[in-house]
Amino acid sequence: MSARARGKLEVKAKFWLELDGRAVFGDGKARLLEEVQRSGSLAAAAEAMGMSYRTLWGRLREMERRLGFRLVSRRAGGPGGGGSTLTAEGRELLRRYRTFRRGLEGFVQKRFEKAFGKYHPG
Repeated sequence: MSARARGKLEVKAKFWLELDGRAVFGDGKARLLEEVQRSGSLAAAAEAMGMSYRTLWGRLREMERRLGFRLVSRRAGGPGGGGSTLTAEGRELLRRYRTFRRGLEGFVQKRFEKAFGKYHPG
């Protein structure tokens, strides 16, 4: 039996934004903001993402700390209920990130195909 690779060679890429050399925003954090925007609730966003409220809250606070501005406006619960919405800055960051990300997978795939074509390792 040959040591030749049996599977198909594929390309995978991850993108994120850094500030002063530290990751501050990427696909997972964009999804977090999208879930908050969609549901209007940190608890519902955490549930939709399969994480604890505490974990989501910590990630959100860390993002805001590193960026230096609020991403989410929170209203405490009570008779009228609480809720969360994206701030103007949060909406703008999410919009710009999605604009940046749009089409990158296709671009990376085309570059991969140009460089590797029908290449089979081994």
